[in-house]
Amino acid sequence: MQHDPTRTSPLFFLCEKRRAMKPIVATPPQNFAETLPTEMSVKIFSELDAESLCSASRTCKQWHYIIEESDQLWRRQCLLVRAVCQREVDSDRSDGLSWKVTLVRNYTRSCVKRDWLRGRYSHVSSPEELRGRTMTLLDAETWGEILQAELDR
Repeated sequence: MQHDPTRTSPLFFLCEKRRAMKPIVATPPQNFAETLPTEMSVKIFSELDAESLCSASRTCKQWHYIIEESDQLWRRQCLLVRAVCQREVDSDRSDGLSWKVTLVRNYTRSCVKRDWLRGRYSHVSSPEELRGRTMTLLDAETWGEILQAELDR
């Protein structure tokens, strides 16, 4: 019997079949969100501040989905912002904006307003001292609150 190089050997098929028959090993979960119920993952994410929550949502698709779809997480963060910007948050919510959109719209404003009210900028003597700082537009009522806080110091 002569060997035909164009013909595939039965031994080849046997080896290929054996390789394909390896048992499939389940890969262990990569993170807690894969093993826990969504409600538990939301509870864990609720311990994060707004900036950390945004960072976590960029970690993987599953975390992004859980965080983006949880109104509970955004509501909690938004209520923290509301402590400083109550008028603005209440206005956005009455306009029908979601908790997340309301938070995004008011987060920077609340940080700036909080810093002004705490006196962080009380001793600023020139615009150059504010260079590099994040600022945002504030309405007349907010400036009234800031000026009152300055007078009370």
